Amino acid sequence: MIKAQPVRARSGRRPGQPATREAILAAARSRFAEVGYDKASIRSIASGAGVDSALVHHYFGTKRNLFIAVARIPVNPETVLAALQGAPVDELGATIVRTVVGVWDSPAGAGLVAALRGVMAGGQESLIRSFLLDIALKNVGERVDDPPGSGRTRVALVASQMVGLLAARKILEVEPLASMPLDEVVDHIGPTLQRYLTGPLPRASKA
Repeated sequence: MIKAQPVRARSGRRPGQPATREAILAAARSRFAEVGYDKASIRSIASGAGVDSALVHHYFGTKRNLFIAVARIPVNPETVLAALQGAPVDELGATIVRTVVGVWDSPAGAGLVAALRGVMAGGQESLIRSFLLDIALKNVGERVDDPPGSGRTRVALVASQMVGLLAARKILEVEPLASMPLDEVVDHIGPTLQRYLTGPLPRASKA
């Protein structure tokens, strides 16, 4: 009688168990912080976690979902992304303010502020930077890249304004901005963002 041989686990690979998810998150957090969202591949993250790439997809589906889990973002960014993608270019400034501040003011807003505090306190500022520039505003940057090469600068200016607005409205609670109605916030901040996005940019100073 032929005896059945025991199945050997592949060396260097973690089995599909609860600890695997945490190992993937840890590897992803390190990789995203090191090289940013665009350059971090699922394969490199899987290698860092000691698992197959298929397991990363099993637990998180896509790289974007994995990043959201790493950054502990408590809302689905697709809500924001869909609104921005559907807005005409000449209305992007107002749309960004209305959509993003609307999320901050929703029940999920407290979770977003907590996530931001946690990432900043943990020394992972690059995660927030990567989320803003490589996910949330990447499509916007491509749409307003006029003259060519200016898109990144434009969305960086928008990000600076929105981060400052978040701090003033939700963290420092500076009045009257903290309790200002959403429509009024849009009226004040929207035109500034629109100028960053589609207005003329000063020439870079010569060294």
